[in-house]
Amino acid sequence: MRIIPAIDIINGKCVRLSQGDYGKMKVYREDPVEVAKEFEDADLEYLHLVDLDGAKKGEVVNWKVIRDIQEDTALNVDFGGGVKTDEEVQSLLDLGISQINVGSLAVKEPEKFIAWLKKYGAENFILSADVKGENVSINGWLESTDFRLFDLVSKFEVHGLEYLCVTDIATDGMLTGPNFGLYKKLKKQFPKIKVIASGGVSSIDDLKELKHINVYGAIVGKAIYEGKIKPEELKEIQ
Repeated sequence: MRIIPAIDIINGKCVRLSQGDYGKMKVYREDPVEVAKEFEDADLEYLHLVDLDGAKKGEVVNWKVIRDIQEDTALNVDFGGGVKTDEEVQSLLDLGISQINVGSLAVKEPEKFIAWLKKYGAENFILSADVKGENVSINGWLESTDFRLFDLVSKFEVHGLEYLCVTDIATDGMLTGPNFGLYKKLKKQFPKIKVIASGGVSSIDDLKELKHINVYGAIVGKAIYEGKIKPEELKEIQ
């Protein structure tokens, strides 16, 4: 199982939200690049990098942080936050970003996302679905929709979708444990898709349970910043 520490950026700083609420933001570190280096020093290989300014605005904002992390670390970075154009996709891939998370655009412009899967390769993209219950939220979790998660995944699976990251907004940033039932259901319905769990990880035991469910990856954020899990402990779970 991939263990993927997370860095969320607002105004160039490393922050965390609770349940996707921009009004419940806590700044943990001034320099996200330093945090990324610490993850690398702990022998971690992956990083989930989110531009929350970009998610809100609908275009990538924190380019400097992205470039600096790419230049200063060897981490395999998956990036999300406001990617809407071919130019942004190409720029991110040119910078060496491993994968691009696509969320709101996949809901609003599914044909464009399908075209990207074909043009750039499905291996370069993660369908990133933020859910309340089983309904998808978009625009940095600010807007609820009537789109059902399982319908959305089915739509793109037939076009070669390989990677899926699902964040349960109810658990995200709450340190109450992931929605294990949801990930079990996803694994059962979409056995060929690589499912990445996001939201609620609070302990090493949570990660062991996700590994038992056999998800492809698990994103860890607030538990690290609040000292519930040490970065060096994460290596043992992979």
